[in-house]
Amino acid sequence: MARVGIESVLVAGRGPAACAVVSACSRLGVKAVAVHSEADRGARHVRLADESVLLGPAPAADSYLAVDRIVEAARRTRVQAVLPVPPALAGNARLAGAVVAAGLTWVGPPAAVLERLGGDGIEPASERGLLAWVTDDGLRCLTPVSRDRAAGIARVAWTPDTSPEPPAAARRLADVGWRGLVTVGVSEGGDLAEVAAGFSLDMAVLERAHRVDAVELALRSAASAPLGPEAAVTGGPPRRAVAVQLRSTLPPGTAGRVTGPLPVSGRRRAAAPGAEVVAVSGYDPGDRLDGWYDALLATVSAGAPDTATAARAAAEVLTGLPETGVPHDGAEVCAVLDRLATGRLRPRP
Repeated sequence: MARVGIESVLVAGRGPAACAVVSACSRLGVKAVAVHSEADRGARHVRLADESVLLGPAPAADSYLAVDRIVEAARRTRVQAVLPVPPALAGNARLAGAVVAAGLTWVGPPAAVLERLGGDGIEPASERGLLAWVTDDGLRCLTPVSRDRAAGIARVAWTPDTSPEPPAAARRLADVGWRGLVTVGVSEGGDLAEVAAGFSLDMAVLERAHRVDAVELALRSAASAPLGPEAAVTGGPPRRAVAVQLRSTLPPGTAGRVTGPLPVSGRRRAAAPGAEVVAVSGYDPGDRLDGWYDALLATVSAGAPDTATAARAAAEVLTGLPETGVPHDGAEVCAVLDRLATGRLRPRP
């Protein structure tokens, strides 16, 4: 039995986030089964997995978002659990209920709780929010987060200099039955705006801030596995963190091909003392970007003693990227990181 209490999972998702989850499963000794559409047969998350299953045609509604096909793939491969990656799946109450009805473990909040709080599957993009691991004892790894957005999508997220008290409703998440990871948006008035499950960009902020593995926390919650000394969780953020997304700027529906290296996946030391960087690429040179899907190329996250240093450490990985074969927003993201590193980027009060 894997130390997290689950031996095998079907990883429902694609792109860099799915690559990160599959890699984490490998570190934890958990068999990972990837799912894919016909367009993604050779995708990086498929190559990383122990096994893979074809869901259906390229349109997401016929493959990645098809509840019945996901559950059937889990049954066919005899996995123990289904781990949804994007909020669109992790917040899908119908999928959560179908997984449990099939006798499998759902890695996330129960279906009834999702219907009440997170059934819309929307990733919070409010300029302020918080992250947490929700357990029987309440919120752990509580991490305030600020976000810089582009076209409604959070492209840079970071730990703010101050740690405001979370909304009272967030404190009650454990009482209403939410278990596992949570990403919360906070309105300008300080109230709860959005609540989401899954592995959003923000989860890398929680990981770097607390030096934890979000996949391990999610699996332990689903299996009700106790924390051993090797998985100790700190009570407060020991350091600041920044996470960014690198996206292709190809027009929607336009395909492309990666011909040069993206940030190399893995953990590395940054030039700044005390800083650590983790990069996750969704593609390798030669891979095709299919026009059916959002072209998120890679994520980069950094932890450091202060937010400015974390921003500089993340920028080191993205500055001066070689020709990748597809246009991307690296320059725009680095401009945000530069402002964050010099204290010129602040969320609205």
